[in-house]
Amino acid sequence: MDITIHRPGELSAALRRDWHRAMDESPEYANPFLAPEFAIGIGRYRAGAKVAVLREGGEPVGFLPYERDALGVGRAVGLGLSDCQALVHRPGVTWEAQDLLGACGLAIFEFDHLVEEQQPFARYVTGRFSSPVIDVKPSDGGYPEWLRATYPRLAKTTLKKERRLGRDVGEVRFVFDERDPRMLRTLMRWKSAQYRRTGRMDRFARPWIVDLVDHLFHVQEEHFTGVLSVLYAGDRPVAAHFGPRSSTVLAAWFTAYDPELHYYSPGLMMHLRTAEAAARNGVTLVDLGRGDKEYKDWLKTRELSVGEGFAARPHPVAAAYRMWRRPVRGLRNTVLAHPRLREPADRLLKTVGTLRTSRRPVAGPVRDRAR
Repeated sequence: MDITIHRPGELSAALRRDWHRAMDESPEYANPFLAPEFAIGIGRYRAGAKVAVLREGGEPVGFLPYERDALGVGRAVGLGLSDCQALVHRPGVTWEAQDLLGACGLAIFEFDHLVEEQQPFARYVTGRFSSPVIDVKPSDGGYPEWLRATYPRLAKTTLKKERRLGRDVGEVRFVFDERDPRMLRTLMRWKSAQYRRTGRMDRFARPWIVDLVDHLFHVQEEHFTGVLSVLYAGDRPVAAHFGPRSSTVLAAWFTAYDPELHYYSPGLMMHLRTAEAAARNGVTLVDLGRGDKEYKDWLKTRELSVGEGFAARPHPVAAAYRMWRRPVRGLRNTVLAHPRLREPADRLLKTVGTLRTSRRPVAGPVRDRAR
């Protein structure tokens, strides 16, 4: 196996076609987070982004996007943002984790959404977690018929709330692929405010993430498209979602809504409308991402399994990094796995978020960059 290292933005058109071919030949690699376009987007804003290209007989057969720092600490590309990670390869290709790490100059490689098929990394997995998905297919009728057939228990309540929203605010309409960049800024402002209210890290307070999302919004390729969907009541945006899609998979990424209209359950409306419209636009799977949320339990049709862990070589940097990161991940996973711990933690975070919001002006990177 010959392995060469490249910057994502330097990949030739031929290498990108080979990468897309590997995605097409294996359904487990159809996720848009595994596409070269996502790695290229990360590479525009993260100096350590790299791609290892594996060749057999001179032919490219595998691709591993990753990030590397000066000490040789590696992370799956976009770690913390990506909901799917893997070495994308053609069927039947075999490789060794230690050889791969050595070729990449990595002492350690951290991942948290590794697809289950990655057997060479299996011994390094420290935990496996469910990742809910929705198998979708086009409906013979419209949205109400699809909703009643697919989610009969949710249909009555959701359609009732949509009718009420239409009466109170304006006629409800949904745009699956909204190209107005102002709506993307609205989504980011809503999401930023939601992060602050709930005490979470505000991703959109980081300019490079704002720029990344803006870049991906403008990518419109056969194997990767940034899709912004918006639910309107009249001319007023009520909820929005932005996520990447491949030819067959849509990743649920950033969803937010107007908090003044929360009693209409606009977030749930958004997910349902997006799934139905995605099916009509050729998507067969909506990936909701790892994590326990009530709405995911309502919507999922099945679950995938993703792995978390650290692939490492014998190296002092690897030992030190693992000693630092494993307890942090372990504590987080313990809290998330136990409702008796998770619920008080959520309340504490919301209290902290309320205090922060009351002391901080609403303006921030998203608002400034939207002008």
